[in-house]
Amino acid sequence: MNGTRRQVMAGLGAGLALAPFGTLRAAETPDAARVIHDWYRLILELVRHTPTASPPMASRAFAIIGTIAWEALLPAGGRSLSGQLNGLTPPPVRPASLDAAAVLHAALSVCVAECFANTGPTGQRATATMTDRLGSRVNGSLAPAVSAASAAHGRAVADHVVAWAATDGGAVIANMGFPETWRVAEAASDWVPTTLVQLQQTPLLPGWGNNRPFAMTDGAVCSLQPPPAYSEEPGSAFHTEAMEVYDITRALTPEQRLIARFWSDDPMLSPTPPGHWIAIAMQILEAQNAPADRRAEVLALLGITLADAFIACWRAKFEYDLLRPVTYIRRVIDKTWEPLLITPPFPEYPSGHSTQSGAAATVLTALFGEGFAFNDATHVDEGMDARDYPDFWTAAHEAGRSRLYGGIHFRAGVERGLEQGTCVGQQTLRLQLRA
Repeated sequence: MNGTRRQVMAGLGAGLALAPFGTLRAAETPDAARVIHDWYRLILELVRHTPTASPPMASRAFAIIGTIAWEALLPAGGRSLSGQLNGLTPPPVRPASLDAAAVLHAALSVCVAECFANTGPTGQRATATMTDRLGSRVNGSLAPAVSAASAAHGRAVADHVVAWAATDGGAVIANMGFPETWRVAEAASDWVPTTLVQLQQTPLLPGWGNNRPFAMTDGAVCSLQPPPAYSEEPGSAFHTEAMEVYDITRALTPEQRLIARFWSDDPMLSPTPPGHWIAIAMQILEAQNAPADRRAEVLALLGITLADAFIACWRAKFEYDLLRPVTYIRRVIDKTWEPLLITPPFPEYPSGHSTQSGAAATVLTALFGEGFAFNDATHVDEGMDARDYPDFWTAAHEAGRSRLYGGIHFRAGVERGLEQGTCVGQQTLRLQLRA
């Protein structure tokens, strides 16, 4: 991706020109592919600057935005997602003689403002600047009638999809996603808070698994078998998994520490785990100089599968309500133990990183092929070297293992999360975007 992410927010937040967004000279008009790329670069930054953009919320935004981008573009030979995504009705009929870049820009302006309505002042300024500056470049050479008709259709498509998404159960988030009250843990295996932060004395988004999925038939279609039975007996399956976490984290190699940090993707400090996979796809698409329809296709399918992965994962998390390694290890093995990473405030089983990575790997492998090698430079701006992967599944397995190295998941949560993600990805691949 051209330019650094700091240039993106600093430039747009200050109302500067769009030079960091690509290689276009000032006199050139962005095409539809550049419009998608530039908006998604901003979206990844908005995720960092929006307090409510937890991984589940971010995944939902990526699915909505991807759906809007595809429906607004709807290339020749393309099939609408209406009638395929749960409850989505046909979008407004597309008039003739529209400009694809102008349609996309108008549509993305609407949906980004909606999905990140509560971002901070810098994000608000950046969104407004992107809307104005990129819009003037996209529409500058168009006939006024074409510009107006294109913008009207783009806004109509975005409004249609946003209205549909508003009924999915995830549109309104109170108290940053933490319920005001929560039942007291009843069994020794139950999740309990792992921090003294007052807001996190209840778990994040306990009802998220009840949201309407995008492509899955329902949230239970990719359900999981139970985790190993809770036990404090040495030699039991549960105790053995806990000892594995304990032993690994006390003897981490430099490479294991790097992997844990590389895939940590903490909210407000990164584009979050789903944003990491979106960033990977963007890097590949940009390296391939992919046309607009290819970018829209990949980002729509990837966003949809990431969103469904979090719905399936959260449904399982609150079905099994399993405690975190830090709780068990301090209770049973070593009361002074500290994990490498901060434990997230919700139940352990399965690993969200694993579920969404398995879903992403399934979809991206179908889109780009087996054995597709790529370079992941998502965190270069944070001082981390890019990492090379021979295929998507190698990256997904590494992302899963990162949570074991970080001390925040047991092995069963990692491995079965990847299995659940595979199921979610296969559900997404039933969608037909090409005639």
